Amino acid sequence: MTHWIIAPVVLPALLAPFIVLAARYHIGIQRVFSVAGVLSLIAIAAGLAWQASDGTIILYQLSDWAAPFGIVLVGDRLSTLMILLTAVLALFVILYAIGSGWDKRGWHFHALFQFQLMGIMGAFLTGDVFNLFVFFEVLLIASYGLMIHGGGNLRLRAGVQYVLFNLLGSTLFLFALGAIYAETGTLNMADLAQRVALIDPAESVGIRIASVMLLLVFAIKAAVVPLHFWLPSSYAEAPAPVAALFAIMTKVGAYAIIRVYTMVFAPDLDVTAGLHGLWLLPAALVSLALGMIGVLAARKLDRLVAFAVIGSMGMVMISISLFSQAGIAAALYYIVHSTLAAAALFLICDLVRAGRAHLNLTAAPPVSGAALTAALFFVAAIAMTGLPPLSGFVGKLMILDAAFDTPLAIWTWAIILSASLISVVGFARAGSVLFWKASAETLPEHEGQLPSPRPSVLSYAAVGGLLSLLILHTVFAGPAYRYADATAKQLFDPAPYINKVLGTPGKLSTPKEGH
Repeated sequence: MTHWIIAPVVLPALLAPFIVLAARYHIGIQRVFSVAGVLSLIAIAAGLAWQASDGTIILYQLSDWAAPFGIVLVGDRLSTLMILLTAVLALFVILYAIGSGWDKRGWHFHALFQFQLMGIMGAFLTGDVFNLFVFFEVLLIASYGLMIHGGGNLRLRAGVQYVLFNLLGSTLFLFALGAIYAETGTLNMADLAQRVALIDPAESVGIRIASVMLLLVFAIKAAVVPLHFWLPSSYAEAPAPVAALFAIMTKVGAYAIIRVYTMVFAPDLDVTAGLHGLWLLPAALVSLALGMIGVLAARKLDRLVAFAVIGSMGMVMISISLFSQAGIAAALYYIVHSTLAAAALFLICDLVRAGRAHLNLTAAPPVSGAALTAALFFVAAIAMTGLPPLSGFVGKLMILDAAFDTPLAIWTWAIILSASLISVVGFARAGSVLFWKASAETLPEHEGQLPSPRPSVLSYAAVGGLLSLLILHTVFAGPAYRYADATAKQLFDPAPYINKVLGTPGKLSTPKEGH
């Protein structure tokens, strides 16, 4: 049993209280330890991903208590990919927070940032749905603190709305867990996979209800229509580095759907057959359409990016809802792309804000450092809208191909292509207003105005780093897709995972045992 797999959870959990207790009044020390911690997370996550890349299942049993009675952390291709993506994203976010000075605008930014990483890493690595709930709550607490970082009435109002909506989701999560435990006597995912398979379809009402409730919880986290109301205000009003980190938050919901509904409530299972596919694909199509219409209708740049996130999650959920190997593989490729693109756009919003009094899509004096900021926005917009040659275009082709033989293929293709066109128009309008009309129409009126301070080099470097990763994701699309395809294949063959966690191949545990 390797102990490295617990490090992505324990390291930020130890760094956060250390920063609070030992470096509370020393922002320089906080920055050093925060960056060092994230770099360590990248190294650890890369090592775990390399170990899992050949199909190895990594298991850690807390206090050496065997599943299903003990708490386990499990690393496979999917979970190690997600923790590596989170760690890499966190590095560029923390560099931007330092370069822009956002980390100095309130108390405990770095400590809350580490707690947030702890929750995200734990959610990706846990092998138990109850501890998935626990890590969701860690995410909720830390993310609320980060959202209101820097103060402001609008930010506080958006934070309260975010917390209330997610608390409703948490309550529903508890009901779902209670129903699952009442039906199966366990909450360990591997054990659940075996016990759910033994339920008589004639007596499956309870587990079917629990399956639907759990899917609703994950749909809230993934911001799927009509459960997306919390996202636009929350992401738009959050500090830019926080919103950029939140780009991975919706992916936690997508990850949970992939994990639970390919192993526990598998598509071919008689007990829950058809439940997740009945409405998930239509909801995903509506999410994509609504998100891109929001992009076209947005009057502020941060709102535009927030609706683009909803649209990108619609793309991800379309692919996931196919519940095929090709669909999951395309979703995983697109998850990496959309996370990096959304994070870059939120940071670019802050670069624009640094040179303007507001983010309204109206003509204003030229943005400080407008040429470089405009270039970064242009690249990020191409990526988010799915125009060639960047990874958004490649990922969209993968999703279209995966949906080609499905019953709703015509609707899927029509909505994806139409939404792509709408998003191109929306981003083009925003870019022209911010960077072209600003200098062409308003410069004469403000000739005497002092130029705004130029964003720091570190801020530009952080955004450039994210866009460089998008370019690499495009250049190495072949290897990336092969890894995603191997990951999807592993997900649809959960027997090695189950046998590794439970320790006894082929043995079924007795129902209604204690957990």
